[in-house]
Amino acid sequence: MAGQTLYTKSFLAGYDLFVLGFFCRFVWQCPSKHILDMYSRHISANHLDIGVGTGYFLDRCKFPSSEPRLGLMDINPDALEVAGKRLSRYRPEIYRRNVMEPIEIDARGFDSIGLTHLLHCLPGTIKTKGIVFEYAGRLLNPGGIVFGSTLLYSGGNANRAAKFFMDVDNGKGIMTNREDNLEGLEQVLRQHFSESSVEVVGCDALFWARGPLP
Repeated sequence: MAGQTLYTKSFLAGYDLFVLGFFCRFVWQCPSKHILDMYSRHISANHLDIGVGTGYFLDRCKFPSSEPRLGLMDINPDALEVAGKRLSRYRPEIYRRNVMEPIEIDARGFDSIGLTHLLHCLPGTIKTKGIVFEYAGRLLNPGGIVFGSTLLYSGGNANRAAKFFMDVDNGKGIMTNREDNLEGLEQVLRQHFSESSVEVVGCDALFWARGPLP
């Protein structure tokens, strides 16, 4: 996946300020506080985050326990190292996996799984990327919840600046979301879960789902 190669240690050093600060607020029009609120609302004391970035939201959100079980999963070793060090107080379980392939780990399931700003970086269409929900759902305990966010190319409220930067990132292979839209996201969530919801803020779609279908 070409997008993940951008996430070097030098890029991650400025990620919180540049991406989660400037871009989320002024370009994607979804200030990071909305995503942080989503974490605090849905995260459990037995949580797996897939596509970890710098661990910013896990570092700042309110866990329902002072000693949660935390898993970090990513294909990028630099992201895992950066987030792992930042969240070392939780003694996180580290899993280097490709989420576009069946995920196998020798561990018990999780009660919540986060997929934040991951889907728009994955290759394919929103329909084919939906396989991630199937694979993640296999790691979810009964009654557990999957939540996250993704940038929509259409069906959201992308302005000219957002479209410009998404076009640039699509051209470089950093993103693959030109065919990602609100209707497609809602459809793929219904395909994999019995209950789901999507809230659009700017061009960012914040979603949650539970009850993986058999």
